[in-house]
Amino acid sequence: MVANQQEQISNYFLEQAKLSASSSEELDNENESIPMELNTINSSGGFLVVSTDKLSVEYTGVNLHGHDVGVIQANHPAPVKRLMYYFEMKVINAGAKGQIAIGFTTDSFKMRRQPGWEANSYGYHGDDGLLYRGHGKGETFGPSFTTGDTVGGGINYASQEVFFTKNGIVVGTVYKDVKSQLFPTVAVHSQREEVTVNFGKEPFLFDIKAYEAQERLKQQSMIEKISLPQNVSYGIVRSYLLHYGYEDTLNVFDMATSNSVPPISLSQQNGFIEQDDMYALSQRKTLRQLIRTGKIDAAFGKLRDWYPQTILDDNSPICFLLHSQKFIELVRAGKLEDAVKYGRVELAKFFGQEEYKELVRECVALLAYEEPLNSPVGHLLKESQREAVADAVNAMILSTNPGLKDSLSCLHSQLEKLLRQLSACCLERRSLNGDQGEAFHLHRVLTSSKMEKH
Repeated sequence: MVANQQEQISNYFLEQAKLSASSSEELDNENESIPMELNTINSSGGFLVVSTDKLSVEYTGVNLHGHDVGVIQANHPAPVKRLMYYFEMKVINAGAKGQIAIGFTTDSFKMRRQPGWEANSYGYHGDDGLLYRGHGKGETFGPSFTTGDTVGGGINYASQEVFFTKNGIVVGTVYKDVKSQLFPTVAVHSQREEVTVNFGKEPFLFDIKAYEAQERLKQQSMIEKISLPQNVSYGIVRSYLLHYGYEDTLNVFDMATSNSVPPISLSQQNGFIEQDDMYALSQRKTLRQLIRTGKIDAAFGKLRDWYPQTILDDNSPICFLLHSQKFIELVRAGKLEDAVKYGRVELAKFFGQEEYKELVRECVALLAYEEPLNSPVGHLLKESQREAVADAVNAMILSTNPGLKDSLSCLHSQLEKLLRQLSACCLERRSLNGDQGEAFHLHRVLTSSKMEKH
C-alpha cells in the first residue's frame, strides 16, 4: 500500500471526525416551520371573519356567486420531511347550506374558490361528501358532514396519498399527484357557517400515531416479504464481523450457525474476497479492545511493534485521532492536570494546522465544564467516540495488506456498502416525490448497527 493511499484512508476518518463535531448529537437539521394558525393576510377577505386566536373562521358574506367563498390557508405549508402530516377541523355551525370544505392547496391557489375546484388542490366537501381534486366536478368519496362533526385532512408521504377522516375514522384516500408544497386549507360558503381548526395544539380525535404505526408495519411487511437465501444474510453478517475485527463474536457466530447454514463462497457471488478481511484479524481484535477500554498508550505500543508504518508520521490524521483520544481518556478519568500536560505536548502541535483546529478546540473544551459528559462536547466521552477511533485504526491496518486490490475497500464492510446503496435508492425515490417524506440517515443506521455487545 503506497503512502498516499494510506493518507487517503487516514484523511477520510479525519473528515468523519469533523462531521461528528459539527453535528454532535443532532443528525437531523431538517427543521421545518409547521402550521400553527390561520393566515389572516392571505385569505378571501370580506367573506369571513377570523377569531383573535386565528384558529376559527365564520362566513359573513351573502353568497350570491360561486366564487364568494370564504377560504383561508394555514400560515405555513404542511411539513414534508416526515412520514405524515395531519390537521383537523370541527364544524361549530353548518350554517344555511353546510357548504364547508377541508383540504390542501398550493400557494398560488385562487383564494375565492373551494379547495379542490382549482388545479393542484384537494377538497372534501361537507354538503355532498364529494371529493374534488383539480376541477369543479366532484367524485363519490364519503359521507357528508355537519354541525358537531370533526373532519381531518392528512398527507401520507410514504404512499404519496392525501387522506381525509370524519369523527376519528378514515373516510378515504386519493393519490397525491402534486409535488409542490401544500397548505392546509378550510372554506365556508354560506351564512353563519363556522369552523375551528386544530393544527396539533390539542389532541386529535383521529389517532394519527396509530395510523403512522400502521403505515410503518405495512412497510415492514413489504420488506419481510422479500426472500433472501439464509446463506446470503449469513455471509453479510460474517463479513461485517470480519471487517471490524470482532473475532470472538465471529467464532461464536460460526459455532451457532455451523449446523444450520450451508457453506457459501461470497467471492463467487459478489466479488467479495474474504481473505482481505481475514488479514491481521487477531491483531485488529486486540487493538480494538485496547481502544474500547481506553488503553491508548498500549494501542500505540502495539502499533509500533506490529504496524509501525501506520504511525511513522506523528502529525498524521491517525496519530491525531489517537492522541486526542488519549487526552479524552485522561479527562474521562478526572486527571485534568495530566490532560493539560498531555495536550500541551501532543495536541498543541496540531493546533497550528488548519485541518485540525476545530477538532482540537472541541477536545480542549472538555476542560471548561464541571460535568463534561453533560456538556455540548459530551459526545466525545461516549463509547461511540472510542469506536470511531478503533474503526480508523482497523482500516489503517487493513490497508497494509500487500494483497489488497482495492485500496479503499478497507473503509467499509459489505454491510455498510449495501446500506450506502440503500441510502442512494431512498434519496432517489425521495427526489422523485419532490423531496417529500422522511429522510434516510445512513449515519444513524450505521451507528445503531454497531451493537456494544461486540
